[in-house]
Amino acid sequence: MTERVIKPVGRGFLFLDSHPAGCEQIVRDLTEQVEARTPATRPVALVIGSSSGYGLATTVAGLARYGIDGIGVSFEKGPARRTATAGWYRTAATAAYAETVGSTFHFINADAFADTTKADVLDLLQEKFGGVDYLIYSVAAPRRVDPRTDTTYQSAIKAIGQAAETKSLAYDDGQPVLQEVGIEVATDEEIADTVAVMGGEDWARWVDALEERKLLKDGFSTVALTYIGSELTGPIYRQGSIGAAKAHLEATASELRQRDGVEARTSVNGAAVTQASSAIPGIGLYVSLLHKVLGDDLQTPMQQSISLWDQLTGEKPLDLDEDGRIRLDRWELTEDVQGAVKKQWDAATQDNIAEVADTVWFYEEVRRLYGFDVAGVDYEAPAEVDVEWPAKA
Repeated sequence: MTERVIKPVGRGFLFLDSHPAGCEQIVRDLTEQVEARTPATRPVALVIGSSSGYGLATTVAGLARYGIDGIGVSFEKGPARRTATAGWYRTAATAAYAETVGSTFHFINADAFADTTKADVLDLLQEKFGGVDYLIYSVAAPRRVDPRTDTTYQSAIKAIGQAAETKSLAYDDGQPVLQEVGIEVATDEEIADTVAVMGGEDWARWVDALEERKLLKDGFSTVALTYIGSELTGPIYRQGSIGAAKAHLEATASELRQRDGVEARTSVNGAAVTQASSAIPGIGLYVSLLHKVLGDDLQTPMQQSISLWDQLTGEKPLDLDEDGRIRLDRWELTEDVQGAVKKQWDAATQDNIAEVADTVWFYEEVRRLYGFDVAGVDYEAPAEVDVEWPAKA
């Protein structure tokens, strides 16, 4: 047993430690947002990227609402000199919850890009479940090593065509700072590398591997989670190098749908505070403005994940756009909402940033990613940091 008092120490949006009790409480809070069902049969799901953000919300929503069995894959660091990563603690809490609802859900800690990981996961799927009904792909990684070429690809957050500037939100000792950030133009190689990391190639390889092992059950469906967002963030996101990767992801969905026995879509989620999104210039400011405009009407990742499962299972019809994408973000992109956000964006200055944007909420949400600022947690009490990875793995 290794207990100690853990304080949030870090710089910007990155913290060196995470809080086990806070991460556990976050998972508990997520489960309480779901109206549980008692399904006649338990679908088998494979979730790639199950420990954080929308991948975590999708996993918990599936467990709580539809009693899914299956496997979650993520890549987290265990406790050593520092605490474990927040995703490690969230996974332990999710596994404990799965047991309470009678779900047989395994969690694998490994590099999802690796062929060895695919082989191990498929062996377990075949042994325990005989196949899979749903594959949810939610990977947000800054780099990827292609196991077939041993090439390392590094993603770039850059503009395409011409340089851009954006307003961006930072914090100095917890106080909001409005910045003007220049966005360089990506080279062709940087764009290609970003597509290799964040595009659809690895998603397709997972489907390939499942097909080759004959593990796709009748009615198999797969979705890759993505984001489009606002015109305000377009130059750095949708029209930038990240956008090229997202376009490749959508093209991959279209290609996968041409296969017999495969229903493949991208799911366009709404804006949220995640470890991936907080690193992108402009996104933090945009989300804090969006929350200022919408308040409690801003749909959480859990609310959207419940909607996704309801659509995948046929509880509700698929809400598709003209490009065949599942849209969970319509609430964000209405003319009224975007008009109000743009008005606040244009008006934002260093002098008024704390008034026009919900900067306190955003900063608390970033800290919650690491298990801090969670209601009901005593941060003065020692917490056990040596939490084991779930035993089923």
